[in-house]
Amino acid sequence: MSQATPAAAESRKAGRGKFELDERLAAYKGVWVFIEHERGAVHPVSFELLGEGRKLADQLGVDLAGVVLGAPGEAVRGFCAEAIQHGADFCYLVEDPVLADYRNQPYTRALTDLVNHYQPEILLLGASTLGRDLAGSVATTLRTGLTADCTGLAIDAEKRSLAATRPTFGGSLLCTIVTLNYRPQMATVRPRVMRMPERDSSRSGPVVEHPLSLIESDIVTKVLEFIADDSSEQSTLPFADIIVSGGRGLKRPENFELIWDLARVLGAEVGATRPVVQAGWVSADRQVGQSGKTVRPKLYIAAGISGAVQHRVGMEGADAIIAINQDPNAPIFDFATYGIVGNAMQILPALTEAFRQALTSRMAG
Repeated sequence: MSQATPAAAESRKAGRGKFELDERLAAYKGVWVFIEHERGAVHPVSFELLGEGRKLADQLGVDLAGVVLGAPGEAVRGFCAEAIQHGADFCYLVEDPVLADYRNQPYTRALTDLVNHYQPEILLLGASTLGRDLAGSVATTLRTGLTADCTGLAIDAEKRSLAATRPTFGGSLLCTIVTLNYRPQMATVRPRVMRMPERDSSRSGPVVEHPLSLIESDIVTKVLEFIADDSSEQSTLPFADIIVSGGRGLKRPENFELIWDLARVLGAEVGATRPVVQAGWVSADRQVGQSGKTVRPKLYIAAGISGAVQHRVGMEGADAIIAINQDPNAPIFDFATYGIVGNAMQILPALTEAFRQALTSRMAG
């Protein structure tokens, strides 16, 4: 398999002189977004990345392209059309029967072949289970850098480099990483970190088809059956419209049941702060914040949460935030849409009952 050639470290000038991109990498142009899809639907994080990729491409003065891999058929061509309608200038398409289901080997081969042939300077993937698996193997094969689980992307105009920001040291710090003399610059981004762009159905663009020279007998792994995990109890926080979250201000684990009660009435997901997760009150998949999930619900109810920056960065994108805290000087009131100063253990049951009555009356009417 061919590989992208990394520039040698010795090509960098010593000291703090002006950075010069290795001439072998100057041909790498364009921003790509891998369009993740499964069972006939595109993962929302791909559209979010197209919105962010559009900004990066415009800053660099280059095209934005979507990349779709899959089995031949109208479905994958529809995904290309959706990518263009969400901001891509055009779309690369690799159709082959071996790409019907996600497997690391054929997907890595298809994506690395595309990169080596068309040479993008930036490649973005969602930090989903699939995206993390694929990004790591593609970056390793291409011998380039990968910044994982990013919460922010920007362009360093002077160096024409991607500046990818992610949490580090257990979420206590944010670090910004650049990949200077290697291409493509790769990053995975958490779902719901970036805003979803508006879909423009009037947009159209070309689809560039590329062949895959791989047959089924060359692939080690086989898909025997797909079993949907409909019974999973894991949270779907990043995609919830309403989230009720609790913090250590609830004092005791039994008081966290008040969060669950309100969430059940509202049909909401349950979130929590890092101290609550570390105390074992809820599972880690419900942690919201810098070292947890990033969410953008229509409504976020925060009870007993002070509003430390580590939590704020994971939920401040909510359309509306209702904060409940006994401390009138709690930082969360500085950015909450509505604030209630009081004892959460008294306010939560009252809210639950009020919502229950209101929803019952609406259904009866």
